[in-house]
Amino acid sequence: MGCWRVPVPVLALLLLCPLPSPACPAACRCAPGEVDCGERGLREVPWSLSTNTSTLWLGHNFITVLGPRSFPPLPGLRLLSLVHNRLELIHGQALLGLGALQELDLSHNYLTVLTPETFLPLTSLAMLNLGSNRLGELEPGVLGALPQLQALLLQDNPWVCSCGILPLWRWLSHNREKVREKSLLLCRVPEQLNKYPIMAFGDESFRQCQETSLSSQHYIASFIIGPFSFIASIFFCTFLGSLIVFYHNLRRESHCWRRPHICRVH
Repeated sequence: MGCWRVPVPVLALLLLCPLPSPACPAACRCAPGEVDCGERGLREVPWSLSTNTSTLWLGHNFITVLGPRSFPPLPGLRLLSLVHNRLELIHGQALLGLGALQELDLSHNYLTVLTPETFLPLTSLAMLNLGSNRLGELEPGVLGALPQLQALLLQDNPWVCSCGILPLWRWLSHNREKVREKSLLLCRVPEQLNKYPIMAFGDESFRQCQETSLSSQHYIASFIIGPFSFIASIFFCTFLGSLIVFYHNLRRESHCWRRPHICRVH
């Protein structure tokens, strides 16, 4: 069988025209491996992202919620920036498919609560920026879900320095080398501790905090037993008082029967 020969004009055309590049979202600017969607008035994450994307800029937009699977599978994504959006909620499955992510910037948003489930897919994450949000405390497992974390920023959050901040303080105490801007981790509440550095607390500061592992069944039982025991104590005291009065009257009648002249005087 003879070989196919490509006409010279067609060959020249193929060499001059590059192969089509992966799709770029209409509102974004794209370069090899990098997608810049910053300052585009976006309210959600663009879905038409190339699987070759390694850097994704989504800062200065109007994204308020990251729902389940907010991102297409991006196995090569290394850096994701959502700085200066209006993020209030991140679903526990919002970051699925981003297992290679190494840097995540969520600073300057409105986040108040984060759950460990949100970060479980990010097994390679080395840098996390949660600065300038509305976080008062962090659940115990949030930072524990990031085994490769090397740098953490938490500054400019309204930290509530009560017993609820104990898990965060413990993590910070054991991972001081991973915490950046330590001097900016300040209490906001209560008022008497306003602007007090969290890292300045010691073990004695949390002696009054007793950690319990009560289940919902224990709490329900305590709510039932508490009022029941209170009512039972009232009945017991009433019954005991009645017995004392009855016994007293009985003794008085017996005394009067033996000495009737005394009872007549009284």
